[in-house]
Amino acid sequence: MTSTNRLSEAERLEQLWSGEFGNEYVDRNVNAYGKRGGFWLPFIDELRPESVLEIGCNVGGNLEWIAQRVRPDRVIGVDVNAKALKMLEERVPGVRAVHAPARDVPFPDRSIDLVFTMGVLIHQPEESLSRVMSEMVRVSKRWVFCAEYADVETVEVPYRGVDGALFRRDYKSLFEELFPTELRPVREGFLGEDDGYDRDTWWLFERV
Repeated sequence: MTSTNRLSEAERLEQLWSGEFGNEYVDRNVNAYGKRGGFWLPFIDELRPESVLEIGCNVGGNLEWIAQRVRPDRVIGVDVNAKALKMLEERVPGVRAVHAPARDVPFPDRSIDLVFTMGVLIHQPEESLSRVMSEMVRVSKRWVFCAEYADVETVEVPYRGVDGALFRRDYKSLFEELFPTELRPVREGFLGEDDGYDRDTWWLFERV
């Protein structure tokens, strides 16, 4: 709680995703990840990270593919939803499932080769977005990656009757503005339904 006894926007949304709303998301999407290996397997083969962290991992729809290329005990998923983390442990044995908010991940600076989000920054309110992005960069040893809904400016999108829960933004420009001396953009691409995703633009950055 804040000193005024009101939840911040970040706390409000964390409670939303950790509760029944988040559980319904888990159930709705649990079988939606079967096509994602077509992107992840060659991507990981190219980058060759020895450790990977996904912030906002849900049930491990990305990590199940990554763990085929990276030792599972070097693969970590962070989420605020306990049901999702339990399913991650069941679906991808050996992977570390960690309960923590995206704005405060419990890992040392430059400790993990590849740190990424998939459809997680879109759910961050303005007050916590830069903190979450800072955590991604802080923990990354070499690569920062995100795949999100893109737009040239920030646009709130209605999302299942909840206000302030989904935003399209120019995430590449935001990373470049926040970390001009820490990140180098490498390349970007697009993931559609044929890839097992929902029209996501992705960006890969390298730590410098």
